[in-house]
Amino acid sequence: MPRSRGRALLALAGSRAVDPERLLALPGIGPWTASYVALRACSDDDAFLPGDLGVRHGLEHLGHDSSPRAAAALAERWRPRRAFALAHLWAAASAAVRPRPRPSPRATA
Repeated sequence: MPRSRGRALLALAGSRAVDPERLLALPGIGPWTASYVALRACSDDDAFLPGDLGVRHGLEHLGHDSSPRAAAALAERWRPRRAFALAHLWAAASAAVRPRPRPSPRATA
């Protein structure tokens, strides 16, 4: 584990607050991590990760601009429930990479 990540984990463990803005003040914690903690640990219904790879793939699969800036702008329409849209985008990304089942030879005959 990189030392910077270890220091960030120690700082997080010593922190009593899981507020995303306070997390950003800790060394080694960036916007993605703070938002992910808000989503998972705080059950924040409005958490969103515009630069997340799954979000980008989900947006591409649904025919949208997948840049983080465009994702953040689009997600503004989904406030205060952006976390639900996040789950939908992750599912869309997952569906985009799943191989489609091939029809059986009997079905095509």
